[in-house]
Amino acid sequence: MECISIFDMLKIGVGPSSSHTLGPWRAAERWIKELKNSNKFHLVNGITVDLYGSLSLTGKGHATDLAVVLGLSGADPEVTMTEDIHAIVTTVKQSQTLLFNNETSLDFNFESDIRFNRKFLPFHANGITFTASIKDKQFSSTFYSIGGGFIVKKERKNSLENKKIFKTFPYPVTFGKELLGYCNHLNMSISEVVLANEKSIRNNTDIDDEIHRIWTTMLESMYTGCHTEGSLPGGLNVRRRAFDLHDKLIGKKTYQTPQEWLLAIRDSEVKFRQILKWVSCFALSVNEVNASLGRVVTAPTNGSAGVIPAVLMYYLVIENHDANFTEIKQFLLVAGEIGSIFKKGATISAAMGGCQAEIGVSAAMAAGALCELMGGTPEQVLIAAEIAMEHHLGLTCDPIGGLVQIPCIERNSMGAIKAINAAELALETDPNNVKVPFDNVVDTMWETAQNMHTKYKETSKGGLAVKVSLSDC
Repeated sequence: MECISIFDMLKIGVGPSSSHTLGPWRAAERWIKELKNSNKFHLVNGITVDLYGSLSLTGKGHATDLAVVLGLSGADPEVTMTEDIHAIVTTVKQSQTLLFNNETSLDFNFESDIRFNRKFLPFHANGITFTASIKDKQFSSTFYSIGGGFIVKKERKNSLENKKIFKTFPYPVTFGKELLGYCNHLNMSISEVVLANEKSIRNNTDIDDEIHRIWTTMLESMYTGCHTEGSLPGGLNVRRRAFDLHDKLIGKKTYQTPQEWLLAIRDSEVKFRQILKWVSCFALSVNEVNASLGRVVTAPTNGSAGVIPAVLMYYLVIENHDANFTEIKQFLLVAGEIGSIFKKGATISAAMGGCQAEIGVSAAMAAGALCELMGGTPEQVLIAAEIAMEHHLGLTCDPIGGLVQIPCIERNSMGAIKAINAAELALETDPNNVKVPFDNVVDTMWETAQNMHTKYKETSKGGLAVKVSLSDC
């Protein structure tokens, strides 16, 4: 039984991609630990990095090479100031020297020591191999970025998760039907079951502190995106839309902090069109921050980071003006659990399953979480998650130029709207009349992922990525 904490599903990191940016960054950190544990670190006199498959094909657009260098430099994606990233990378490029883990200076050529290999390794589409030169010998280690910032090695696929959990949850869940079984037997909501599991590995204070940190990061990413004007980096010259949209919606209201901003939005006009625009604005803002190497929360990935904050913000500013940390905690507990079921039974990696594995899963997470906040039963929560995923099945991942911009940013707004709609439909649904069980849609998503052509799985070799060229932009 694989136990996944909600804090594994909701991780703080730097954009634009959890699998192509955060994953390789974390892989570099783990490789350094390997070298230190084997007493090889201070003997290294040279480094090369090989990227394979999807990491290679869309690596430039996803800043994979930058993430590798940042990880090798000892920077932490959770705390490193995002405004310092450019300076760190520029120093390495110009000096052709890498301060390995911020300890040892090594010769390093940014262009030749990071190699982009188009071939795919058999185990997973996102492979990365680090090679250390020690005297006249070379020592290599290969990692796989499997989505959502998760890193595994072929020979130890589940060991990281097992070590991070330390003990078995009292209510371990692989399938939705098991989760409902606990709820019915214990007379508990889904969020209560999930919280009981989290309490087996953390105390209440630590749980609340981490959830607060996650929500603060989400709120700040929305705030930053709504107040940053201009175009996104990468060559597509995509104009940020959240700024203009927000400027029209917020009017002349004044505020000084993200929390004051939230309160100001509660006083804004509430009509259907305005609600649609606000939800889209929240989602767009997060993913514009993500696209510019800003700090977001993987939920469950960076490419889909805008859906869950947008839906939660919708609840806070539209549905329930009295909501506070209690509702935020409840929402994130449910969302994290739904995401973990998809990770166990299918995938949250676009390189393995297309965008249904990212936007589809995030919409399902948000729909289920919103449904519980709106008074839905555990059965209705999973109905909401099922509806949201059902209407994302088969969604391809075909980023233009390999950048997490077109169509990725807009897809977050569409996913958020679908999630809200799915929650409302579920609240009006009698579970006895349901034709598609939640577990069946998880299985169907995975089957669809396996049958999907490789070119539609984050390679930029199909769909919009080939129908729209950089020159068109």
